[in-house]
Order: sequence, then structure tokens, then C-alpha cells
Amino acid sequence: MTGLIFGASGMVGAYIAREFAKSGQAAFCVSRDARPGWVRADLTQLDVVKIPRAEIVFCATNARTFAQALPAVLRAKPRRVVVISSTSVFTKTDSTDDEERRSILELIYAEKQISNLCSKAAVEWTILRPTLIYREGRDRNITQIARIIRRLRWMPLYGGAKGLRQPVHAEDLARGAIAAARSPSAANRAYCTTGLETLSYREMVGRVFDALAIPRRLVSLPPVLWKTAFSLARPLYPGVTSVMGERMIKDLAFDSSAAISDFGWQARRFEPAFDEWRDQLK
Repeated sequence: MTGLIFGASGMVGAYIAREFAKSGQAAFCVSRDARPGWVRADLTQLDVVKIPRAEIVFCATNARTFAQALPAVLRAKPRRVVVISSTSVFTKTDSTDDEERRSILELIYAEKQISNLCSKAAVEWTILRPTLIYREGRDRNITQIARIIRRLRWMPLYGGAKGLRQPVHAEDLARGAIAAARSPSAANRAYCTTGLETLSYREMVGRVFDALAIPRRLVSLPPVLWKTAFSLARPLYPGVTSVMGERMIKDLAFDSSAAISDFGWQARRFEPAFDEWRDQLK
């Protein structure tokens, strides 16, 4: 199996590239930056780039941009296109954040565009919709929580923060993408790919405390105090909004049984390790 990996420098793409290298299979890694042995390309300008022919194309980058570039990719006649999307297509369409809601509607449209274009070109497609993806030191979810804990030594929570979560490691997602690419049963289907455990948001944060060897100090704030606190903290944490707090009480749990049945989806327990990233969490 030869692979073409868009987003090979990202969290999931880097693991896909690593798995190909470990197995001795050929893979073309695509990046906007010049790297030895990689294909230098910009998804917004693929018409001027010769796309290497590969059996499987992996999209581990922005699926919205990838959908726009897909006609150029399909000219290389791959057998299967595997796309990393998100379960957010089920949970954020009613977001009170206008920009977030617009982004998710664009992702939903991109999924439809990808499946339609592939079908017209007689190319198989598989869409994976992971839950909360993490990779210690690189993601914008679990690592952001770790940074807040390291700085404050406590963690503010929205109410009881009992909303359910299923964090999934980027490495497990990469292995799942490769397994799906090999599976005839996964052709022309979309799957939820979840973490092994279903935890409350509170417990998920508690395990980040444990990973940092910091005693758990989780402080529940009423909605009014939460919004005030994060308005004040926005300069320090520009990526955190009050809407994220409100989501702490919302269940974001899904069923991955179809992925388990069709391509042997496997995921690990949520036990993050930050030892090698401690200096970057300041």
C-alpha cells in the first residue's frame, strides 16, 4: 500500500507517516514547507503541483481546504481517500458562537463534497469522525488544560462539568486511519472513532492533574462567574472562550462499534503523559 499524506507535519499525519515508515511501505508526505524527501505543496495551489500517484490518500489536515483541492488530487487516481473530520458535525451546529457555527457548517459541506466527488470519480472514500483528539504537547485541548493547571495550580470548571468525553490519542487515530484504508468494509462510509473510556469532563481534567503530579484542585464556578473570569483571562488564553465552558456540561459521547466491527478500531485509556513536554507547558 502506497500512501499520500496531506498534513504529514500535524498531530495525526505525523503518526500516519511514522506507521508507514515502520512497516517499510512507501508514503509521500506533503507539506507547505520544504523538507528533505517531502512533496512541497499548498492545498490552495495544487493545480501547479504534480501529485504523486498513491493507492491511498490521507487527509490529516483541514478537511474544508482539502475538499476544494480534491479534484486535483483525484487526477492521480487513488483507490481510497481517507479523511479525518470530527464528531463536532453532530454537536456544534447550534453553537452560540457565530464563527464556530459557521466553521462546522463548512465542515459538514466539505464532507458531502468529498463523498460526492470521490463517488463521481469511482474512488472509494472513508471519513473518520474522532472525538476530542489529543497529543501531549501539541493539541489545543488537553495540552491547553495542562498549561492552565501548571500556571494556576487549580482549574476552574463550568458548574459540575459532568458532560461526557471520550478523548482519543492522535496515534490511535493514525493507526485507525490506516486500518480503515485497508478494509473493504470501510469503503464509502463514515465512522465515529472514540477513545476507549467515557469520562466526565471533571474526571478528564482530574487525570491531567494526575499526569502533572499536581494535587487535584477543581473549582466549580456558576455561569456568571465563569464568563467574567474568562473575559479577564482572554489575553492570557486567547483560544479559550466562555462557550467552551458551557460545553463542559454537555455530553459529547458517541458509539464506535461500527468502526470496531469494520476495521478493528482500537483506542487506549486516557492516561496522558507530559514528562517530555513539561518545559513547553509554562
